[in-house]
Amino acid sequence: MKELELEEFVTRAAWLGRDIQGGEDWLYRLGAEEIAEIDAALRHLQSTGRQIPDIGKEDFPLKRFARTLRLLQTEIENGLGVTLIRGLPRDRYTVEEMGLIYWGTGAHFGRAVAQNAQGDVLGHVRDMGRDQYKDMHARGYQTASLLPFHNDSCDIVGLCCLETAKSGGLSAVASSVAVYNALIRSRPDLVKVLGQPFYADRRGEESAGQKPYYVTPVFIWHKGRMFNRFNRTFIDSAQRFDEVSRLTPLQIEALDTVATLCRDPAFRLDMKLERGDMQFVNNYSVLHSRTAYEDHAEESKKRHLLRLWLRTSAFVDYPAALRDRYEDMDKWRSNPRPPSYHFVDMAEVTTH
Repeated sequence: MKELELEEFVTRAAWLGRDIQGGEDWLYRLGAEEIAEIDAALRHLQSTGRQIPDIGKEDFPLKRFARTLRLLQTEIENGLGVTLIRGLPRDRYTVEEMGLIYWGTGAHFGRAVAQNAQGDVLGHVRDMGRDQYKDMHARGYQTASLLPFHNDSCDIVGLCCLETAKSGGLSAVASSVAVYNALIRSRPDLVKVLGQPFYADRRGEESAGQKPYYVTPVFIWHKGRMFNRFNRTFIDSAQRFDEVSRLTPLQIEALDTVATLCRDPAFRLDMKLERGDMQFVNNYSVLHSRTAYEDHAEESKKRHLLRLWLRTSAFVDYPAALRDRYEDMDKWRSNPRPPSYHFVDMAEVTTH
């Protein structure tokens, strides 16, 4: 693994939240013609009888909007790293139709990978009353609590908002490239630490013969591009294994500093996801978070998001340090599980 270049990245990806919070560089509003294209694509898809995960972009044919999606993908992969598509008339569609539209849109970006060992390729972000700090098989997206800044095991992570919370649940993103640049200026010693390997918990999803943890740096330099892998919850919980070396005071300070910078209003970009919104984020240059929320009492109104993990052609060549973790997704994807939208069995669907 090549050592990190201890110099700042001059790139559009190194944005500060305070500079773009009030603008719309990251917000794309659908027009009537594009919504009509989406409706036509949905009708075509339904006529084929094809179901998730056996749906490609050719099954969800778009015209003008397909060209727009290519431009947005370029912005996600090589620009700001985040885009929010707004204006889809949520009340026009059933939950299942929203799933098909979201999947079809994502298929124009890349291939969906499995998000857990059960092979779920279309995930549900919904409070299931679990606690990721007490239950090593639980995940933060199954709770209503604060989600610290982190990223996921894919190229692009997407969220589609079906229902909003009664209060709270604000989405937040921060440029990990801007965080890196800030550390280069103020604490290059911490940058060196963050370029060294950290142990991260597999949280009960290891395959036969695998160790219950994987190893990766937080910042990785690969062929002129910065790759980021940061999940503090999984790093901390890996400390439960005796064979894992204890975090040093400098490592803890480095991890704390990344989290602190991401939470800083100067760095973070906050956005309230509205019903029908689709958010897509570059997993290598952007860290994401969510504030705690209070949910509705009615089952049908509870906060509910769909999630996609996507691989794209732009990231075919990724660092060797990520391969171990990505092999998990490939194994899980070999036996994909169709999505379920019935909350009676939702606990089974989301249990890892």
